[in-house]
Amino acid sequence: MAGKVPRMKLGSQGLEVSSQGLGCMGMSSFYGPPKPDSDMIALIHHAIASGVTFLDTSDIYGPFTNEILLGKALQGGMREKVELATKFGLSFADGKREIKGDPAYVRTACEASLNRLGIDCIDLYYQHRIDTRVPIEVTVGELKKLVEEGKIKYIGLSEASASTIRRAHAVHPITAVQIEWSLWTRDCEEDIIPTCRELGIGIVAYSPLGRGFFGSGPKLVSELSDQDFRKAFPRFQPGNLESNALIFDRVNAMATKKGCTPSQLALAWVHHQGTDVCPIPGTTKIENFNQNIGALSVKLSPEEMTELESCTSVDLIKGDRSPNVLWTWKNSDTPPLSSWKA
Repeated sequence: MAGKVPRMKLGSQGLEVSSQGLGCMGMSSFYGPPKPDSDMIALIHHAIASGVTFLDTSDIYGPFTNEILLGKALQGGMREKVELATKFGLSFADGKREIKGDPAYVRTACEASLNRLGIDCIDLYYQHRIDTRVPIEVTVGELKKLVEEGKIKYIGLSEASASTIRRAHAVHPITAVQIEWSLWTRDCEEDIIPTCRELGIGIVAYSPLGRGFFGSGPKLVSELSDQDFRKAFPRFQPGNLESNALIFDRVNAMATKKGCTPSQLALAWVHHQGTDVCPIPGTTKIENFNQNIGALSVKLSPEEMTELESCTSVDLIKGDRSPNVLWTWKNSDTPPLSSWKA
């Protein structure tokens, strides 16, 4: 399968990545109990051999255990074959949940991630959520120092507002902004996407399969473990789920006609948003990974894109995209953590 996945420039600062990445969060946390290290390392190695070299993690996944897993997977010469992205900004220290972006924390978090990953430089380092108590200029100022010291190569932001992206970019060029973007989560298209394109910032789309919904539809919810935080998602609640199942049915019918799976169709839609967009679907199964790679071969005409978007228009979708305020940036960067349950 080597060579099957094309390469792309992510942003305008020189970073080159595989045109599809691999989200690693679900291997260790949030989507049910942690999976066996040996299986996940085999999956990561399979991804790299297939040409998917852009790996996405964060210190909060676990917390910490996902970075440790990646560190194990990248031993034995694998580090040189990948573009590694991790994040900082969500802290659970001393049982206290908070978002932090002060310079001392930025530096401490970076050093800790380098140590867990077993590397000396992070390719792309994101601020996972924006600390509204600290001016973004101050946070990015510290990240700029880490670039100058060779501890990180490129700077990213996750779930930041358009104004914050502009202010951050004025201090040091931002290489990528990570946002939730899928057939049924499109609110970023209003301000975030145009701002990134104006500034030459790459776009990394997380949850491009609608938290897995476009993989198997409503049956996904009945298969989730009690430890899977998707169980709290509004779109998966009784009432909303039945309505949203109709959306899946329409996408599935279109996929059948197209000769691909619904997940491939949904992922292909994200790929067709532009050459500056890199989706990072996550999985814990090699067969699902292979299916996701197949999305790169699905070509959609403008008419098919329009039809797909009419099947999933915002007025048809029932429920917010996330169970609480942590995951949204609509009016401010990051609201309080009070209602977040990890």
